[in-house]
Amino acid sequence: MIYLYGLAKCSTCQKALAWLSDHGVACHLIDYRETPLSPQALCEYSRALGGWEALVNRASMTWRQLSDVQRQAVNDDQWLALIAQFPTLIRRPLTVLADGTVISGFSEKKFKQYQDRM
Repeated sequence: MIYLYGLAKCSTCQKALAWLSDHGVACHLIDYRETPLSPQALCEYSRALGGWEALVNRASMTWRQLSDVQRQAVNDDQWLALIAQFPTLIRRPLTVLADGTVISGFSEKKFKQYQDRM
């Protein structure tokens, strides 16, 4: 089973869901506003992606509205506190494949790259 973490009304999450459905891939959407990701999971996904910078959407309006101090997060505790306060900082969708592969964001090209693992 593939888990897609995001927001139910997010257009990018809906595009990812449609792509998966069109390609016959079963998945489960978890709205992380309703069911927040655990700190352990966030740290694990961050490491799998190569760091917090790949997990956090720095192009988002939420990121741009943060103070300069908030944008200076450097360790797990600071990133976790920031995401707990602003869950929409997580790049959407965050897709976790059955083999543990983590994909941040959606594009057809990116999903095609992992299609054989889905």
